[in-house]
Amino acid sequence: MQAKRPFACVRAVAVAIAVAGGLAAAGCGPIRSDPAAPRVFARFQAGGAVSYGIIEEDKVRRIEGDLFGRWRRTDDVYATKSVKLLPPTKPSKILAMARNYKSHLGEAVAPKVPEAFYKPPSALIGQGESIVIPPGTADVHYEGELVIVIGSRAKNVPKEWALQHVFGVTCGNDVSARDWQKGDIQWWRAKGSDTFAPCGPVISTGINYDDLELQLRVNGETKQRQRTKDMIFGVAEIVSWISRHVTLEPGDLIYTGTPGETTALKPGDTVEVEIEGIGVLVNTVEAAK
Repeated sequence: MQAKRPFACVRAVAVAIAVAGGLAAAGCGPIRSDPAAPRVFARFQAGGAVSYGIIEEDKVRRIEGDLFGRWRRTDDVYATKSVKLLPPTKPSKILAMARNYKSHLGEAVAPKVPEAFYKPPSALIGQGESIVIPPGTADVHYEGELVIVIGSRAKNVPKEWALQHVFGVTCGNDVSARDWQKGDIQWWRAKGSDTFAPCGPVISTGINYDDLELQLRVNGETKQRQRTKDMIFGVAEIVSWISRHVTLEPGDLIYTGTPGETTALKPGDTVEVEIEGIGVLVNTVEAAK
């Protein structure tokens, strides 16, 4: 099976959104989870400058201002194939959910509350970058996941208000060294080694985060496939629970857990995480040099 081109799904999403009347309308933020106005954003590098932009079919239009506050469109437009897509935010922190799909539990008991752990921002990589298998581990697995992008500060947020603090969602891969995960006291290197947090390629807003199809493919072969409605804890409940204990800031990321079983990656593999309404995150795998 031939791997999809990285921007093919992004363009399809942008066209659908334009038909819905989201991209064509002029305007500025703040943007929140508003089904009437879905949009697709990207963080990108062009000519040495890093910017945020709004996807318009196969182009990205630079915006200026605060992505999570007020912003406006500019006249600077680039072909998506001519820019480098970066991890979608620069988060102050990354949290990730453990055991959030029954299909991933095995013999483990389902948690009674959302169970989170940290991944450091230094683990982030973006579209087209390589997952590097570090020395000392022989069992590094993929974990395709929906990732929540926080849009405004959230502290002690009730579940019914939690989506007001969600800017949008993106694709992620919670790369995990299973041998270290089992042997270490904490998961600091098993989940947080450099390159262990692929994320992107874009942020989609205003879609139903709790009912999207998630797929992960390795070398074109589907390894994971499930809908986010099967999560034990949905987006609002995750954000609300975490905010009781940790203040969430704009740009923070929350990986929401992975479905099914996972297997080891090897150098030379190509991993794709595709989520309905978002796009396809593509990364290769290599051994540490």
